Amino acid sequence: MIAALQITNAGWQARLELDIERRADRSVVARRRHDGPLRVQRPFYPEGDGVCHVYVLHPPGGVVGGDELEIDVKVGEAAAALFTTPAAGKFYRSNGAVARLAQRFAIDDGASLEWLPQETIVFDGACAAVSSRVDLTGAARFMGWEIVCLGRPGAGEVFAHGRLRQCWEIWRDGKPLFIERALYEQDGAALTAPWGLAGQPVSGTLVCVGNAAGLTERVREAAAPLNSEGLFSVTQLAEALVCRYLGRHAEEARRCFIAAWETVRPALLQRPACAPRIWAT
Repeated sequence: MIAALQITNAGWQARLELDIERRADRSVVARRRHDGPLRVQRPFYPEGDGVCHVYVLHPPGGVVGGDELEIDVKVGEAAAALFTTPAAGKFYRSNGAVARLAQRFAIDDGASLEWLPQETIVFDGACAAVSSRVDLTGAARFMGWEIVCLGRPGAGEVFAHGRLRQCWEIWRDGKPLFIERALYEQDGAALTAPWGLAGQPVSGTLVCVGNAAGLTERVREAAAPLNSEGLFSVTQLAEALVCRYLGRHAEEARRCFIAAWETVRPALLQRPACAPRIWAT
């Protein structure tokens, strides 16, 4: 269903809803609905019918103060999907209004979702709030990352003004597995303190939930040759393998996370890594 674009004085109001279902041996986009400038291309099947690769598009190319974007994805029982984006996300300078992005993922028993977007660039002066919630049922599995670049270090721009609030939650059958909240704002200690970002502009988190135990050393070894300047760590929690990056280069963070994903995916999802075609363009 294609609805009319909605824009108010407060900014774009956009919503994308997708249902992925298993039909015979094929994972398909069974339902899609969008209001405003959020949509998807037709799914791709580079690794066969079992996994559909979906690209999420935001035609305006960036989010400004007052914009409100919502993404709701449901993956039905035994279905499998990999989501990515064709370009980096951007939060632009704000006049004080908050730009909001809310992402919700529901994954049914036996299903899997890989959420692997390109990095998000938060411009100096932006005021943004990003929340992501994953709800797993039964033996559902999830792999997902977030890579954030505060400012544009390549252009000499630092994040000296503005605010970014982040919230990421992962639940299984109503019980919390991973909850993290962060607030980065001008003059805030979290930007410069050793327990925070220590003055580094790029940070990232990759979480793998499922049967990923015993892989920490293999993930460290896979990422080590790709990380020349930043810090990369791997931690095994009760049900989750958590990788972190802190440094100056979003591309370096992405290379490390891709190496970790390629290492964990065969054990977690019982299939070899198959990179989305868009990553090669």
